[in-house]
Amino acid sequence: MKLPVRCLNEPKRNIRMIRLKVSLATLMLAAAPVAATAQDASVIRHPIPDSDFPIAQAIEIPADATRVLVSGTVPASADNSADPNSIAAYGDTETQTVSVLKQIETKLQDMGLSMGDVVKMQVYLVAPSEEAPMDFAGFMKGYTQFFGTDAQKNLPTRSVFQVAGLVNPGWLVEIEVEAVRP
Repeated sequence: MKLPVRCLNEPKRNIRMIRLKVSLATLMLAAAPVAATAQDASVIRHPIPDSDFPIAQAIEIPADATRVLVSGTVPASADNSADPNSIAAYGDTETQTVSVLKQIETKLQDMGLSMGDVVKMQVYLVAPSEEAPMDFAGFMKGYTQFFGTDAQKNLPTRSVFQVAGLVNPGWLVEIEVEAVRP
């Protein structure tokens, strides 16, 4: 007795379907750790409890994340007609802070990052004169234009140091940051 061709091919088709289902299941299982790893690769930012101060209390960075360290950045000249070794050439602390953060923002953008990727910041402030302390309020006016805004809510950890001076006597601000590539 001769079986129809369809019946002879049926077992082969069933075997192919089983192999396809096994292959799909294997792919799904193999992809599961990748999905978990990608989800686990998130940076976790811990806010300061009961505070609206615009820095993070702590940040957790996964071991497999790419860290990007940006060297200390100083202000660009705000007044080219002023003595290049004077505060007048670079502006007050707020002006210098904005200048520095704009430059850092540009550097990060050139690397495919943004200010929202910054996780750590170290700030060096110089007192504008021997009689006056560092201008922390002026620094904060510049800083809060970039961090803790509606457009950019990611806050870095941060330290601010008063230093005796920077390389150029006109510089009041130098900032270095660390970012994490998402």
